[in-house]
Amino acid sequence: MTATAARPRSFDLARAADYAAPGALVVVWLAFFIATPHFLTLDNIGDLLVASSILAVLALGQQFAVVVAGIDLSVGANLPWAAALLGATATAGVPMGLAILIAIAGSVVVGVVNGFLVGYLKMTDFIVTLGSLSVVSGITLLLTEGNTVAVSSPFLQAIALDGIGPVRWFWLIALAAAVLVWATLFRTRAGTHLLAVGGGPDAALGTGIPVRRVRLAAYAASGLLCGVAGVMLVARNGGADPSLQTNYLLSSIAAVVLGGSSLFGGKASVAGSVTGAVLLTSLVNGFTIIGISQYFQTIAVGAVVLLAALLARFRK
Repeated sequence: MTATAARPRSFDLARAADYAAPGALVVVWLAFFIATPHFLTLDNIGDLLVASSILAVLALGQQFAVVVAGIDLSVGANLPWAAALLGATATAGVPMGLAILIAIAGSVVVGVVNGFLVGYLKMTDFIVTLGSLSVVSGITLLLTEGNTVAVSSPFLQAIALDGIGPVRWFWLIALAAAVLVWATLFRTRAGTHLLAVGGGPDAALGTGIPVRRVRLAAYAASGLLCGVAGVMLVARNGGADPSLQTNYLLSSIAAVVLGGSSLFGGKASVAGSVTGAVLLTSLVNGFTIIGISQYFQTIAVGAVVLLAALLARFRK
């Protein structure tokens, strides 16, 4: 009788964890609406969604690593690496379209190296991506000499500021990335392989799935979307900051787990990851409007990361 009673409770906790991001988003928006009349305005919500678009694209990349039961810590350095490549090539006179492709390709290379070490050499994902975090950060600082690289581009400014009517280009980029990731994970053989490897690599290998290749592809996809996020970051800031982006790193992981994905692999939620990104950005935005210190904002984001880890326990 006791064992039977325990099962529904575990099921309810798991279901509650799956709906944590949308539920928390409603609570946060309601709280800030009550706290200040400046939060739920069209201008602020528009700016909030623009900021969250960068994190959403980054989280969608992190989703690929998480779905194969891995993690990509290198995004904290890969993001400024892509931005620095864009800044360095653009200031060297390379056409902007080519500079963007070089920046994204540079991030893909980082992802491929991570995937090769994890998939083919069977090194621990945490150690590999932590090492990449340091190596890529150092290379970025060498490339930029530690200085922010200003990027003046009407094209990038238009991406950051304009759109189709009230719909901003950043939103459309994030939406397109979400649709492509969803289609890849749930409507293609490659997605089936990714989910299978995350759910059980030995069983996947037994059915003929090329586990090593799938893991490499997962980290390459993470690098690809990290590169796209890096280009968006340059467009929004007007320059490339070579410093580590640890806030983006932590937030990308938290957004994925809060959104309903499992850190143990085999489960993904694209809409949840995007919602998690909007939630985390809303916290920072709302605290800034109210005038709460940036130090408290860091505490709040850290608390959400811990909450995400707690939710992951119930999804195991």
